[in-house]
Amino acid sequence: MSDTHSDQLLSEVAALPGLPGVYRYFDAQGQLLYVGKARNLKKRVSSYFQKNHDGTRIGHMVSKIVRLETTVVRSEAEALLLENNLIKTLNPKFNILFRDDKSYPYLKITGTREVFKPSARLPAPSLAFPRMVYYRGVVDRRHSYYGPYPSAWAVKESITLLQKVFRLRTCEDTVFANRTRPCLLYQIKRCSGPCVDLIDHEVYAQDVRDAERFLRGETQAVLDTLEQRMLAHAEKLEFEQAAEIRNQMSALSRVLHQQAMDTVSDKDVDVLAVKVHGGRACVNLAMIRGGRHLGDRPYFPAHVDDATAIDNALAEESSDGRKPADPAERVAVQVLEAFIAQHYLGVAMPHTLVTSHAVGKPLLEALSEQTGAKVTAVHNPREHRRIWLEMAQKNADIALARLLAEEGSQQARTRALADALQLPDDQLEALRIECFDISHTAGESTQASCVVFEAHKMQNSQYRRYKIEGITPGDDYAAMRQVLLRRYGRIAEALREEQGAAAAAVANVDVDLEAGAEAEEAVTIEAEGAALAEDAAIIEPSVESVAGPRMPDLVLVDGGKGQVSMAREVFQQLGLDLSLIVGVEKGEGRKVGLEELVFADGRDKVYLGHDSAALMLVAQIRDEAHRFAITGMRAQRAKVRTGGSKLEDIPGVGPRKRARLLQRFGGVRGVASASVEDLSTVEGISTELADTIYRALH
Repeated sequence: MSDTHSDQLLSEVAALPGLPGVYRYFDAQGQLLYVGKARNLKKRVSSYFQKNHDGTRIGHMVSKIVRLETTVVRSEAEALLLENNLIKTLNPKFNILFRDDKSYPYLKITGTREVFKPSARLPAPSLAFPRMVYYRGVVDRRHSYYGPYPSAWAVKESITLLQKVFRLRTCEDTVFANRTRPCLLYQIKRCSGPCVDLIDHEVYAQDVRDAERFLRGETQAVLDTLEQRMLAHAEKLEFEQAAEIRNQMSALSRVLHQQAMDTVSDKDVDVLAVKVHGGRACVNLAMIRGGRHLGDRPYFPAHVDDATAIDNALAEESSDGRKPADPAERVAVQVLEAFIAQHYLGVAMPHTLVTSHAVGKPLLEALSEQTGAKVTAVHNPREHRRIWLEMAQKNADIALARLLAEEGSQQARTRALADALQLPDDQLEALRIECFDISHTAGESTQASCVVFEAHKMQNSQYRRYKIEGITPGDDYAAMRQVLLRRYGRIAEALREEQGAAAAAVANVDVDLEAGAEAEEAVTIEAEGAALAEDAAIIEPSVESVAGPRMPDLVLVDGGKGQVSMAREVFQQLGLDLSLIVGVEKGEGRKVGLEELVFADGRDKVYLGHDSAALMLVAQIRDEAHRFAITGMRAQRAKVRTGGSKLEDIPGVGPRKRARLLQRFGGVRGVASASVEDLSTVEGISTELADTIYRALH
């Protein structure tokens, strides 16, 4: 294996120190292939180049290595943290990768951390009566946050629960400040009516404190406090107030029974179960907060086969002795440790993890070092923890089975479409389909969308919207012409340049051949000419070197003969292959399942059948393009109608400040009618910025 690498690279490997650190491999194009950590850099990196890995995934990766970078650190724990920082930020091709989704929702109670000086005036009503709200975003120290929750549904369920028991308000501050009579939530006993002074500030504050203690898992303390308050009211003969607290206690008892909060020893715990099957893996994360099981969420990593094959090939180099001998179990451990390292890196986490497989001490030490408190992982748990783990394992099995079934169904649809349109079926993984749609409202805010289907799934990171301008309002044909020219104009130009360069290279070889030379030289030149000619012949529309999107294998147009004719004119103008264009024409009565495919190259229409897997895929892509176009058009239309662009154009007014202004003053007109002094009272708006806003709107 080392014969294929440069002497410089091998000398760098030989000169590595026997210290802990992180190494990175790059290919000839500078793409990062792999990031790894080692207790002994020299020993670990040398093992890649000293053994024969031919015919394996690791051999495929090692053959591409042309450059090496290393970073020496003080400990294995530090190496682990650095490794996963690099994996998350650089996305190496051969590492296990989890999607970086830390945007968990929280339950926020506003204003509970506000500090008022004794000499200060009374707080505003909206601050005196804190509000419960669903929240996702940056934490503000003035408020209290509880969670994270695995889903938005879990947060809203908790808010409903707290409304039933503690009756805290959920309305916006602007609504709260302008109420003259209680809302429906008060009538159905979900709010205590602080907006119209139906509850005293101190009593409401006690309800807020009880709600916060409940969210922290101090349920028995809450019940004791409520009982004392009930008895105190009864002694004073305040039986109505005592009855209200009794009803609170009954509601809280029902909640405790439904939530199965039978333990107070585990307040905050994360339960992690991993399942590996069919080349895919699932890590199911269940969250316990305040003793309540809030729900779970599945995660599916990428590059499982490549990364685990590399790690298993070098497993004998590891001397910690903890990796299981069974390859399947070893893969599960690798996936679990990769998830823990990447998921909890740089975020708050509970100090106890319950895991389906044992994880290594270096990982726990690294997490403990990061959090500043000891992090423990419990394997083979007992009692309630075992019940939690069994639930997580079952959910991991179900989620992975669903994923494999969906992927199998999607692959079958891709194959069916390739068969129906007589497309090559030897590389269906690389089949790329782009679909276009036009959306507007009576000609207003016209937008075109382009969605991409590749690798058997929609690639939403490659979606694009195009703002259509300079056409007659409502002219869908002109809009389609404009978006196709903008999408494929550069690609067609790059194709012509490359084909011209290849043709010039072949012509130069022909000139050399005609000039004549000795027989052996002529044979050599002829062989070179044949090779160049072969290179020129394989130049196809799929050009990866072009900056931007490559030419797809199929271009779907949402429309019939008219839109297809416009697409054909554009492709003829650009010199592109007409056989790529397929229109999706709605059937009789515009009924779903009766669509027909219209071709730009003169082929007859094709009706695939209402139960055809190919038609299901076409409809899926077409509907996604329609959805993406409509959402963009509506957003553009709303911005134009509300005048949001007036605020957007003011320097220093970003999305958050704009939202605060609109919320405080009820819209752009309210902002425009506000004085500089009123504007400066909004959070984040300084006097100078308020003056700038006032001048811009006047």
